[in-house]
Amino acid sequence: MSEVNVIAEKLISEGEKFVGIFSALTDEQWQTEVYTEGATWTIRNVLSHFVTSERGLVKLFEQIRQGGSGAADDFSIDRYNESQQKKTQDLPVAELIELYKSTRAETVTWVSGLQESELEIIGRHPFLETTTLREMVKMLYIHNQVHYRDLKKVLK
Repeated sequence: MSEVNVIAEKLISEGEKFVGIFSALTDEQWQTEVYTEGATWTIRNVLSHFVTSERGLVKLFEQIRQGGSGAADDFSIDRYNESQQKKTQDLPVAELIELYKSTRAETVTWVSGLQESELEIIGRHPFLETTTLREMVKMLYIHNQVHYRDLKKVLK
């Protein structure tokens, strides 16, 4: 199996796992605070972050694939995340879950369309800085796993 297919399969299985986790939460659990440094983020904010960060990153990855340099040197992850939270704050949870599912499906389609050689393209990621598309795409599921670890702590 090609590396592109392995990554796509990993994104599919991880996406399905998170849909199951988020779909099983009670109304009360959605309001559980996960992060309290800076802006307070509830579990709902984390799901919103999954959607908005993945959408933005895949657009960035495509720009890099097309020959662009990637994220600007002065890009602020915190400012971006704050602005994106505002865009999704009024969405009902069920709609946010559906948005996560469609965003992940679009990501898998994009990844599946990559040529193996394109994984070597270098650009600037907002967190990883200068690296390959391979590492950037892998970071999509690593990023969610990091947040999931924090979610598990508050749900115990």
